[in-house]
Amino acid sequence: MKKHLVMAVLPLLAWGCGDSTDADNDGVADGIRDPNNVSVVVPSTPKGTVSGQVLGTNLQALEGVTVAMTIGSQATGKSATTDASGNFVMTDVPAGAQVLLTFSKSGYATLRATSTVPSAAGTVPINNGNASFGPVTLAQLNGKLVFNVVTPQGRPAAGAKGTLEVDRAGSLVLSNYDTTASVLSKVYVEATADDQGVLTFNGVPSGAELARLNGSYNLWVSPMDANGDGIPETGGFVTSYSGAAIVSTSVTRVVNLPFSRPQNVPLAVEGSNVGSLKAAQVIDPLNNLVRPGEPIYVYFNQPVQAGSLLVRLTDEYAKESLAVTANVNAGGYSATINPGSGVVQEGKEYNLFVRAVSAEGGTNLTQTGFFFGGDQASPKAVTISELRYQETSQTGTLAATQLNPGEVVYVSFSAPLRPPAGTSVQVFFKADINNDTYIGTTAYGEFNNYSGQGFPLVLAEPTFPYVTRTPAETPVFGILQSGYSTRYAFTYGGTVALNPTQTELVVAFSKLPTVGTNEAYESTWGQPVSTDLSAVGIAIQPAQTPPPTP
Repeated sequence: MKKHLVMAVLPLLAWGCGDSTDADNDGVADGIRDPNNVSVVVPSTPKGTVSGQVLGTNLQALEGVTVAMTIGSQATGKSATTDASGNFVMTDVPAGAQVLLTFSKSGYATLRATSTVPSAAGTVPINNGNASFGPVTLAQLNGKLVFNVVTPQGRPAAGAKGTLEVDRAGSLVLSNYDTTASVLSKVYVEATADDQGVLTFNGVPSGAELARLNGSYNLWVSPMDANGDGIPETGGFVTSYSGAAIVSTSVTRVVNLPFSRPQNVPLAVEGSNVGSLKAAQVIDPLNNLVRPGEPIYVYFNQPVQAGSLLVRLTDEYAKESLAVTANVNAGGYSATINPGSGVVQEGKEYNLFVRAVSAEGGTNLTQTGFFFGGDQASPKAVTISELRYQETSQTGTLAATQLNPGEVVYVSFSAPLRPPAGTSVQVFFKADINNDTYIGTTAYGEFNNYSGQGFPLVLAEPTFPYVTRTPAETPVFGILQSGYSTRYAFTYGGTVALNPTQTELVVAFSKLPTVGTNEAYESTWGQPVSTDLSAVGIAIQPAQTPPPTP
């Protein structure tokens, strides 16, 4: 027993008595015999090795492959070169270190992979921990891929820019329970199409090489902006081909660039500060308010032909066109519509007609809308702006200059209003309309008799101009009704004729019957109208004139 103890201690005593060096970095002083299976000596800095083999995709050894190693976060690493058998080895690697290896050789794809040197390295026996990389296979970059790029109009897409990604261009089997998710080997090549639209990618793995790696070619062609205005005339193109598919059909492939917008989608208005112009029309007046002097902006879902844009503008009655100009912007994707100076006035309703032709396929857009002059932030009080009646009596016992029973009176307000559902406001006269010498006792429609016996005021939103002749005037274009209007009407039902220039009437908003939560008339600013409004003097709208005698 004593004999064995002395043998184990003597080497340690010898190291302590002389010069101690560790040139081989094995954690044990040089000159001491190698530890054996009974040694209990543990190196102070355990070391391991990294090794592997590099092959071509045909499994032939690749000599002269540079293997660069980064060790953890160390600034400097190690490198090696494969021998005639494709083998390499690097020693003196710290145990437990994570290493990144980069395999590179001129004419071949580059491969990067990570692994970890086993933490057991440096225990008994010394340098027994190895991280194995291999076999590694690298694809040779001796092939090319050619595409013919064509515009949506069928012409060569000269100048089209493409990128080809080759994935995977190499493979690796890792030891130490690592997975191939730690491996990266891709090739990226960029190219520009020539005048014939031919896009050639040189220096890529051939189809056969990539087929052996079970890889794919991923092609991206960028959208084209041929005139440099920042707006692409074509969309981009993305596709993938397997290596096997390239081998089986070794022909030049045609890439048909799409229009910048899908052609199965009709031309439409995607956005505007006039909501009623959009494809999904927005009737809410707050989304159709245009400040006086402000342009109208229109954004299309695809570019339009600049010369095809036609814009017409009218007032609420659409009797005549108002001054307006329009310009196409942003390569056809938007238009700016500018009403003439002073045309748009606060509290007025306007009709708008827009016609355009798509620059991509020729689909037509014909859109009508409406808008109101005003600012959301500055609501205005509503007043009666005009009273007018339609004269129907030219001959007979009824005078043509009086408001006679059965004639229609138009009440125009200073801003468009929307009536509540299910009821209507009543109109009363400050006049003796039944000729009983009293005003407002029991007479139908006389002031102060708010018993629901006035004349119902109903929405008379115009769909055509005032009628002043036969045949009647026609609108500039068919207009879209908004449900709001400055014009309302009632039929005078008194028993006596009234002098229209001296007659006063009252619209009794404060006496509106309650029929629900939305019983108020509402302005385009969303404000309820609940105050009685009155006005004196009813203008005469002349009776229709017969057409001239031929």
